[in-house]
Amino acid sequence: MTRLVALHDAVFAALDRAGDWLLPTLARLLFAAILLSYFWVSGLTKLGEGITGLFSPAMGAYAQIFPRAMAAVGYDTGQLSALHTAVVLAGTWAEFLLPALIVAGLLTRLASVGMIGFIGVQTLTDLYGHGAIEEPETLGAWFDKAPDGVILDQRALWVFLLLVLVVKGAGSLSADALLRSGFSARRASPPRSPEGRPAP
Repeated sequence: MTRLVALHDAVFAALDRAGDWLLPTLARLLFAAILLSYFWVSGLTKLGEGITGLFSPAMGAYAQIFPRAMAAVGYDTGQLSALHTAVVLAGTWAEFLLPALIVAGLLTRLASVGMIGFIGVQTLTDLYGHGAIEEPETLGAWFDKAPDGVILDQRALWVFLLLVLVVKGAGSLSADALLRSGFSARRASPPRSPEGRPAP
């Protein structure tokens, strides 16, 4: 029995040590596999025509983000305020930028917090702007037998995946780790005189 306990402790101690790089790396890999294309394709639907489309969103972008306001003005974007346009542009750019930062592991904690906020706004828009609050099959429920509710089930798992990155960071296989090691190396090296010798 003592050997089994020792084996158990050895195996799980190794997993504890590996967790600091394994969990965030897997979280970023799963984010890339499951959500990266979803958000990028969603962002592409919001772009206007041509290269200037990055700065002039399509009408569908306004309809996705402000469905009730668009219906109220007869889907004429010219009647919406500059604030509406700023929010649509920020939301569109966020769908490209935040997922890219997470996958690269650059500014991962901040990007993950931003992505959690984005998912929160997306969820509120779906619930109250698009009426999903009145669709039980879309809304879903916790502690039931169905694990596939689009809002409560799926998005809770998305947020949990991002919370792993907020808590653990990007891990050792990331741009954050490279930048941190370069910064640490620069701080550790002694200052040098103009002749190239270490300064006294």
